[in-house]
Amino acid sequence: MSTFDAFLLVSFGGPEKPEDVIPFLENVLRGRNVPRERMLEVAEHYYHFGGKSPINDQCRQLVSALESELDLPIYWGNRNWHPMLADTVARMRDNGVRRAVALATSAFGSYSGCRQYREDIERARAAVEGAPEIEKLPPFWNRQGFVSAVEARLREALQKLPGAEVVYTAHSVPLSMAQSSPYERQLKEVGSMVNQRLGLGAPVLVYQSRSGPPSQPWLEPDIGDYIRGTDSKKLIVMPVGFLSDHMEVLYDLDTEAAALAAERGIEFLRAPTVGTHPSFVSAIVDMVRTKPDYVCQPDCCRPAARPTRPA
Repeated sequence: MSTFDAFLLVSFGGPEKPEDVIPFLENVLRGRNVPRERMLEVAEHYYHFGGKSPINDQCRQLVSALESELDLPIYWGNRNWHPMLADTVARMRDNGVRRAVALATSAFGSYSGCRQYREDIERARAAVEGAPEIEKLPPFWNRQGFVSAVEARLREALQKLPGAEVVYTAHSVPLSMAQSSPYERQLKEVGSMVNQRLGLGAPVLVYQSRSGPPSQPWLEPDIGDYIRGTDSKKLIVMPVGFLSDHMEVLYDLDTEAAALAAERGIEFLRAPTVGTHPSFVSAIVDMVRTKPDYVCQPDCCRPAARPTRPA
């Protein structure tokens, strides 16, 4: 840890009041082929919760949990909303930071969850004269502390709803992005590790929160389609692809999926995300103190190419 003089948490960002919602979503969707009607539909999800995403508060909670564990100044910057990453990098420079280690709030490898954060960091550094060096830690899906936290959260849910079917969910991505990254494989491996520890069968993985035009193929099955087709009477959804209970969890699972399950007479429980579970916090500390034994390869998690449909 002595080689770094600061820790940087890099996250997605979210609006904190109704006036923030549209500018935030415009930042998120800039350059993407998403119809404005879909953006306005997603905006209603935020308005349903008073125009505030919980993700920023959850980042603050994670920073607070790390402050007592890391002997380093901790900074936080976002991709899409304040505190913006470039502003944070400028503050780090002004405070004399020379070399920082960064963690993105995404456990799995994909373009949007890994490489794009690396690009965000480099773009922010390029915008700040005299910016510190920043080394991004790789995805941490297989770190024991993270897997243990997922296991603990799922165990909590199983104690509340014993005998339920367990379904893992993650944010859907375009097939073209999935085909150029280890995203699906890593999600399935975490599900397998956790299910083995809990004495469950083969993991079931579904997806949620897709966007983009209907003509573009994305990872399936969708959580809604799965709920419509399952014969289970009790269902636990473990949002393994999300570190905290942000909007895709609160709305897409706790609101929409829960309502759909109720329509079908299914007893539904959404397991907690890892959040600030002590095992997860310990995993971050361990990554900072000991260089991971794996690194992002130059060609991993490439930007999405032309979509291809499976045979």
